[in-house]
Amino acid sequence: MAVAFDTGGAEAVRKWIRPPEPIVIPAPFQAIMGWAPEQYANAAAPTYPCLIDERHLVAELYDMPNVPMAVWIDERGHVVRPAEPAGATDGFRSMDRTTYTMPPDAVDAGRAARKRYVDALRDWVHKGPASAYALSDDAARARIAGPSEADALAGATFRVGQFLYAQGAAEEGKRYFHEARRLCPDRWTFFRQALELEGTGKASGPDFAEAVAALGSRSYYAPIDL
Repeated sequence: MAVAFDTGGAEAVRKWIRPPEPIVIPAPFQAIMGWAPEQYANAAAPTYPCLIDERHLVAELYDMPNVPMAVWIDERGHVVRPAEPAGATDGFRSMDRTTYTMPPDAVDAGRAARKRYVDALRDWVHKGPASAYALSDDAARARIAGPSEADALAGATFRVGQFLYAQGAAEEGKRYFHEARRLCPDRWTFFRQALELEGTGKASGPDFAEAVAALGSRSYYAPIDL
């Protein structure tokens, strides 16, 4: 199941999450995303449920500060692996924003990370709880940190912004979005949503690049512990 977080609603993301044919992604962007040519050659239009979460409830409930992220849930409804970057890495930070190309070593590292994650997922699909990548209930629980006071306040602030935006008070809503981001600066879904509502594509534009650069040596995507 795929979930898109977008307060802009169905029209903002429908063509991306349920295309009738696979979306054509230029080679430089495949590299940025970590997809090797042989993997991309297997691309297919999705047949699984693709949902639009306008209120970012899934992000809040499953502790997803960023995208793309994944949670593994088994047939019992138990979380096998809590939210983690779905094979995404910080390699994109080495990208030349004029040519959208990355150094070869960064491309190779990104593709290796994506392949490791996809291979781990397939291993779990085939082996279930016997997979080396499936965590026990206790191990999965140990990786989940409950919401802090700042998280709770930021979430409530973000919801006020969404309410105002839905009522047509876009500028007032954006102020609440930015306040939510101030309260929880590592919640990139807040920041990028506010940018995207200001203009299509702005969530990955110069403002976003500047914010990522300000991280310095800190990670944008937390390393995956497989």
